[in-house]
Amino acid sequence: MTVTVVGTDVRSGGGRRVRGGLWWPALVNLLLGVPAMVPLFLARWLLVEYLPMDCRTVAEATRPGLTHCNYSTLDHADGVMFLLAVSGLLVLVLVAVVDVLLPLRRRGRLGWWLGAAGLLPAPFATALALA
Repeated sequence: MTVTVVGTDVRSGGGRRVRGGLWWPALVNLLLGVPAMVPLFLARWLLVEYLPMDCRTVAEATRPGLTHCNYSTLDHADGVMFLLAVSGLLVLVLVAVVDVLLPLRRRGRLGWWLGAAGLLPAPFATALALA
């Protein structure tokens, strides 16, 4: 599928064919949202499961009076934090390359790509709404 939009490029001063328009940045950022689901899911897990707990270590879990302390959540928290840092960094690098470096290199409209980056959480929000 090839989308061609005829428009004027202000920098070149004449009529230049601008390929794709706003469709390519939107489509690419929606596709980037699929791998971005991993760090978004891990961040949601930390906010929903780990942060509301009253304890932070297994030693604290034996204290009386703690109501919301889950051993399996404590056991998985370190791995989830590590995976969140690694996957989040990979997705940030990928987004920086696709939404900033490539449009600058190809002399594309950076504003369109950065504006379309708001669509990154859309696949995660859709999956969360359907679950």
